[in-house]
Amino acid sequence: MADIGIMGGTFDPIHNGHLLLGRQAYTEYGLDEIWFMPSGTPPHKRDHHVTEVEDRCEMVRLAIADTPGFRLSEFEAERCGNTYTSDTLRLLHQTYPQHRFFFIIGADSLYQIENWHHPAEVMEQTILLVACREYPAADCPIEERIAYLESHYQADIRRLHCEEFDVSSGELRELLAKGKPVFKYVPKAVEQYIADHRLYTKPQTEAEATN
Repeated sequence: MADIGIMGGTFDPIHNGHLLLGRQAYTEYGLDEIWFMPSGTPPHKRDHHVTEVEDRCEMVRLAIADTPGFRLSEFEAERCGNTYTSDTLRLLHQTYPQHRFFFIIGADSLYQIENWHHPAEVMEQTILLVACREYPAADCPIEERIAYLESHYQADIRRLHCEEFDVSSGELRELLAKGKPVFKYVPKAVEQYIADHRLYTKPQTEAEATN
């Protein structure tokens, strides 16, 4: 049996914060692999344009190419229709019954998880690894949130002790739309791919910049 960490998301674009979180999960919990899994059709982001999945997958491939233990998984990208985490985890267990899955999320997702599609199924099918970062919109300390979810859903939630990363994919898209450099925030190969394919050159709406 292998212990597999799942890094899900749109990765629009992938950035150094994603890589930092993946490395921390890999080392802190001794995982065998980290699967970076770009979403196909994310149902919670239908309010703005999402870059073509082929481009997002290629940026992930470039970003993780030289990191042992990291691999690109197109498990969600190849599925039709909306890709819900509960369905993904169920299908992963069916396809890879020999593996144990750890789902890696940020603190913001921990507070929002009850709004996900079938949250009880999500928490029953995986171990949650949660980045211990500040979440300004939180209505209670993260310790209380973890205790609540463990009590109500019998969730297995473990904390990741990683550094802060002060930029989001939405902020990067906004910088790129304004023609500003992002070399501090993304791997060089990803920066070059964005430039070569002229991604994120259109000005964003306010809704897009916050996602």
